[in-house]
Amino acid sequence: MFIDTHCHLYLSEFQNDIQLVVERAEKEGVKRFYLPAIDRNTENELLSLESRFPDKCFAMMGLHPCSVGEKYEEELRWVEEWWQKRKFEAIGEIGLDFYWDQTFKKQQTKAFHQQIEWALFYDRPIVIHSRNAMDECIDIVNTYQSGKLKGIFHCFSGTYEQAIKIIDMGFYLGIGGVLTYKNAGLAEVIEKISMDHLVLETDAPYLAPVPYRGKRNESSYLKYIIEKLAFIKNIPVEEVGKVTTRNAENIFHW
Repeated sequence: MFIDTHCHLYLSEFQNDIQLVVERAEKEGVKRFYLPAIDRNTENELLSLESRFPDKCFAMMGLHPCSVGEKYEEELRWVEEWWQKRKFEAIGEIGLDFYWDQTFKKQQTKAFHQQIEWALFYDRPIVIHSRNAMDECIDIVNTYQSGKLKGIFHCFSGTYEQAIKIIDMGFYLGIGGVLTYKNAGLAEVIEKISMDHLVLETDAPYLAPVPYRGKRNESSYLKYIIEKLAFIKNIPVEEVGKVTTRNAENIFHW
């Protein structure tokens, strides 16, 4: 049994074949799909997919840093209203992204702080996006960590030193397609990290693993990440499933 802890299966890339996408993943042993929110533009699609596949697809709720703009406070109110209505699996995905544009760096930081505070209030994990902002995200999370905060640094591609800081805070590393990229350097980092700190993810439709790099990613491709992880760790694929599923259960509590 495998868990895709981070996939956007509700996006338009899957609108014509989502049933087949889920079936292909299930054939590869993927049994649970965790769906991070982006913003209110995809709210209906996110919640509809969760309703269509109960006990398989599980929604998060949060404001993606790339959706933070001048009117970010309105978007945050939308997030807060949903949390007042019902519980979600996690607050996500949230964090900082300084790759494309730093115009709203200050607003991203404020939104990140606010959503961490909600996670503590509602006692839910957080799923963190940290592109070109890993150290900043680590520092912010660390200021809130008193033992109650937990979650995943999604799509981890940082250094060994950053990995240790994240683990020391009690967080997990989300391992996806980047692990299979030849020059990414992630395999060398993960080789030194205990399996007890790792969870699996695809980030579908993005970041497809080799041999599908550059194509639409989907949850069935988790098998290529699993195979690479098993090779790096010199353990059976079944052991990868057992440990990463246990780790995911420690986060999401099903």
